[in-house]
Amino acid sequence: MIGYLEGKLLKKEDERILLLANQVGYEILLPAFVADNLKYKGLGDQVSLFIYFYQTDRQPKPVLIGFHLEAEKEFFQHFISVDAIGPLKAAKALSVPISDIARAIESGQVDLLKRLKGIGVRSAQKIIATLQGKVSKFALIRNQDVEGSSVPADFMQPVLDVLTVQLGHRQPDAKNMIKKALERNPAINSPEALFDEIYKGDKL
Repeated sequence: MIGYLEGKLLKKEDERILLLANQVGYEILLPAFVADNLKYKGLGDQVSLFIYFYQTDRQPKPVLIGFHLEAEKEFFQHFISVDAIGPLKAAKALSVPISDIARAIESGQVDLLKRLKGIGVRSAQKIIATLQGKVSKFALIRNQDVEGSSVPADFMQPVLDVLTVQLGHRQPDAKNMIKKALERNPAINSPEALFDEIYKGDKL
């Protein structure tokens, strides 16, 4: 199974690219938000993508769906766990950044979700019912992560916001959770890693 590809951009279309990796050309389907981030890449440029590999009896031709970050791929796997949302429908639906979709799910914003391509009111309600409470950490994904920028020193603030505003923790409790997580793992350097460590600690 293919989980990651890195290579040279051979061809670019609206929803897919052809990537040359180890002398093999891979056709990769891109959700709109991923394609937007690749729009400044030219033919011959290096591109690296995490890959969701999809093949079933009903879909015998393998489909590769690409993401910039492993966290985006992880969110996609949560998204397709919703009843009646398969990988191809999900790839078309993810037309805005993952962080925006995750925030909409956690705050129950049906109106925002139904603006996604192919998602109506009923599907939006199913998405919230299935995923609410499970995707908070994905609200922390930032554009800087995709572009490879350095992590800002205030990476704790978005985690504090999620803990208090979205998950309802009291601010002193949330700060204490962050403090303990950083004591357990001083090497943490991103909002997502901090969020994971907080909830890993809660399960100990």
